[in-house]
Amino acid sequence: MGDALEEYVKDVFAGTVSEQNGDTRLKRFNEVFSYLGNQNNPPDIILRGSDAIEVKKIENAGSSLALNSSYPKAKLFSTSPMITAACRSCESWTEKDLIFAVGVVNDNHLRKLYLVYGADYAASAGIYERIRTTIRDGVHTIPDVEFADTKERGRVNRVDPLGITYLRMRGMWGIENPAKAFSYVYTPQADTDFEMMAVINFDKFSTFPQPERDSLLALAGSNSGLSIRDVSIKTPDNPSQLKSAKLITFRR
Repeated sequence: MGDALEEYVKDVFAGTVSEQNGDTRLKRFNEVFSYLGNQNNPPDIILRGSDAIEVKKIENAGSSLALNSSYPKAKLFSTSPMITAACRSCESWTEKDLIFAVGVVNDNHLRKLYLVYGADYAASAGIYERIRTTIRDGVHTIPDVEFADTKERGRVNRVDPLGITYLRMRGMWGIENPAKAFSYVYTPQADTDFEMMAVINFDKFSTFPQPERDSLLALAGSNSGLSIRDVSIKTPDNPSQLKSAKLITFRR
């Protein structure tokens, strides 16, 4: 179901949800996307000349997102050691805004889809690196053990007097899903067959083409199930500071 969700998100952004011809769909993907990733390295998708997308599946509206070894990213950088060489060279870029596309999938149906930007959702990298570095430094202070760097967070060798026991350290990062993170401006509806929610800070929203913004606002005023309203959201690094954003919902 996770793979199916990712394919659906690709179709949504490519405008190929109803496309039955496989060749036509692939050609459209080539036009819209500069990179389509794998399960082991972020991101899942890069829009050509635009944003990156990370797709996550949860099975109920209260579940958190399991990020495992990678903490949540506010933005994607080409210097990140987590991305592949193919991602780094897919186009000329140094920094990408990152969209988290989170689907609530159960009984083989997509019930909810949340779209939020990392800049509105995750703290800056230094916040998370401070925690990781403090943990690593703390392990170094343990006497009579041998610390070794690995692809994981680390490994402590010679834990026991015989020197034959070791401890592997793995990062298991997680974050509350967007519905919980933005519960102060958004309340999910339980009686809908499908619900979409997007939060877009006003500065980002202002970069979208004016005709598309006008079309979206006109559609929201036509009783189509689409709603757009202005909200104030917390800044991830300092929640006492608020910033203007658009809350977009669609229900049916």
